[in-house]
This record gives sequence, C-alpha cells and structure tokens, in this order.
Amino acid sequence: MKSIKFAAVALALAAIGSSNAAVITFQTGSSGAGPLVTADDYRSVVDAAVVGGHSTVLGSYDNVSNNSIFGAGTTNIAFKSTIDFGLSAAGTYSFRAGVDFGRGGAVFLDGSAVALNTNDMWWNYDYNTANGSFLINNQALSAGNHTLTIYGLEGCCDGGQQVQYAAAGNAFQSFSANTLAPVPEPETYAMLLGGLALVGGYARRRNNKA
Repeated sequence: MKSIKFAAVALALAAIGSSNAAVITFQTGSSGAGPLVTADDYRSVVDAAVVGGHSTVLGSYDNVSNNSIFGAGTTNIAFKSTIDFGLSAAGTYSFRAGVDFGRGGAVFLDGSAVALNTNDMWWNYDYNTANGSFLINNQALSAGNHTLTIYGLEGCCDGGQQVQYAAAGNAFQSFSANTLAPVPEPETYAMLLGGLALVGGYARRRNNKA
C-alpha cells in the first residue's frame, strides 16, 4: 500500500512541477557555414549542426555563451535556443535578443519566421547597437503555450547573449525559469486529479481499517 501512496504522490507532484517554470533549452554545435539566404536555411543548417552537440536547460537567459555554459570553443558555432513559455490570457508581447552571430541568424515564433538578419551581428551588450540584435514587436498571442526559437551562426569570439520579452506597456525582462510558465495541458490536470484521487482513496481505506 505504501508504494501505491508514494506513486500517487509522485504523479501529483509531477503534474504540478511541469507547470512551474518556463523551459529554456540552449544547444550548440559546430558549423563552418557562412551567411545564409532565408530563415528556413538557418533553421535547417543549425538543426543539423546541433545534433550530437551540447545541450542544457538554462535557469536564466542572460550573458549566455557557448564557452561560459559548456566550456567549449569560441569559433564556428551553431546556436539554437528554444524557449517554451505560456500565457494564462491572450496578450500583445514583444521580444528582443542581443546576440553574437557573425554569420547571421533567424527567429521563429510558434514555427513561423518572425526575424532574419544575414549580417554580422554583435550587440555589444547594448540594444541600440546597429545590426546587433533581433527585435520582434507587438505579437498578438493567444492564451496557452508558445515557443520562441533563435538560430544563429558565429565565426569567432562567442560573446555573451541575452533574450528578453515584454508585455504591452511593460518593461523588457530576461527570460528565466521563473517567468511565463507554460500552461499545463488537459492531460496534466487529469494526471494531477488522478494522483490526488489515489491518495484520497488510500487515506479512506486506512481510516476504515482504523
């Protein structure tokens, strides 16, 4: 019986835990590709390059680089950052990313290209730097879960990068594990309720025996 109780509690906690943080997946690989033509080209080349490369989940997207996170090289880097976040209500949001993509890059929101820059991009920790960052303004988003994906290619240097968001009328803030938590899917609620029901049933049986 104890094992049933522990399993039920684990199910309930898993259901709750899956909704308490935005998920920021940072991946890098090696690529010598030069500037590309389309956003889809960047997605295709980078997706191929990061297979078998480095991957981690970040607590915060602030001053992030291949070398600082993975202790890896500073040349011929392919970057892929996937940020899964959720909105409890529909709203208008803007996004910006300060990057070091010497061979350009692209940004996708929910699978659609929203930014492309084939120039040498280095923001130098200042969003006013010409050609240094991506800025995606005034995106009308529905309630529910969304995905922001950033692809880029760097030839050298591997400077620190940052990704931020802002709700309409509010200031920008960096994505972190404590912002814009994904909204639990219906099956997650079902798992939570099922786990709680098992715990309740076990408690009733113990009371009846007593």
